[in-house]
Amino acid sequence: MRDEELTAEVVARLEAAPDPRLREVLQALVRHLHAFATEVRLSEAEWLAGIGFLTATGQICDDVRQEFILLSDTLGLSMLVDLINHGGDDPAATEPTVLGPFYVPGSPWREYGESMVTWDGATGQPAVVRGRVLSAGGTPLPGAVLDLWQNDASGFYAVQQPSVQPPDNLRGRYRAGADGEYEIATIRPVPYPIPADGPVGDLLSRTGRHPWRAAHIHFIVTAPGHVPVTTHIFDSESDYLDSDAVFGVKGSLVKRFATQPDGTALLEHDFVLVSTDDRGGGTAPAPRS
Repeated sequence: MRDEELTAEVVARLEAAPDPRLREVLQALVRHLHAFATEVRLSEAEWLAGIGFLTATGQICDDVRQEFILLSDTLGLSMLVDLINHGGDDPAATEPTVLGPFYVPGSPWREYGESMVTWDGATGQPAVVRGRVLSAGGTPLPGAVLDLWQNDASGFYAVQQPSVQPPDNLRGRYRAGADGEYEIATIRPVPYPIPADGPVGDLLSRTGRHPWRAAHIHFIVTAPGHVPVTTHIFDSESDYLDSDAVFGVKGSLVKRFATQPDGTALLEHDFVLVSTDDRGGGTAPAPRS
């Protein structure tokens, strides 16, 4: 049996799949996977090493760590999926970017202007984030929900330090007011390394790449009748904007944190959502498992 005959046989056996989309995806996966192995002349030892890498990636995953999302992020696959699905969006709309591995559903509801800092040991420059949530046509979206999470100035998210930070530190959900306005008290984010003590970190090291992410705050913004957006706002003064480890930086998402006379950093930013009528529907991002 020749290489191409084996590939054709595997693809043919998938013809029986009753779900047409599953059939399309798996047949394409087989063709590309077989072509990859043929192109690089994959050795048995390399194949086994790959199996070992994927096994180790799965074994390090738990309720708060998703190494496969980290792998997808660092290979640029997460951003590629983002570009495929959002490349044709209204240019006036807020651009999305990667979800990241530290999203935790069910953040506490907070009042307008309330602080997300709940840890006495929190450090960093106090910050205020405010703006409006609007439709692509400029109409305010009252009641829009902003779901935020970010790291402490130590570089860690609360979910990474369950024995140090309270689980709700620097996380929160806010509702926009009657004019779509929102205001959040927090601290200025800092650059941080993605977890580098596992298979993904080892792969980055072996390929001469650094694990650092540019400073940012995560947002998921939703409003009835509009397509949700999962995005970040990046600090324009941050390091690593041009070499973010997960390729997540987009120019429109880089904003200035302006230091005020009282020492507080102020970030002003409006989020703009696309109507589901213009997009033909839309779903919220699937939370990591």
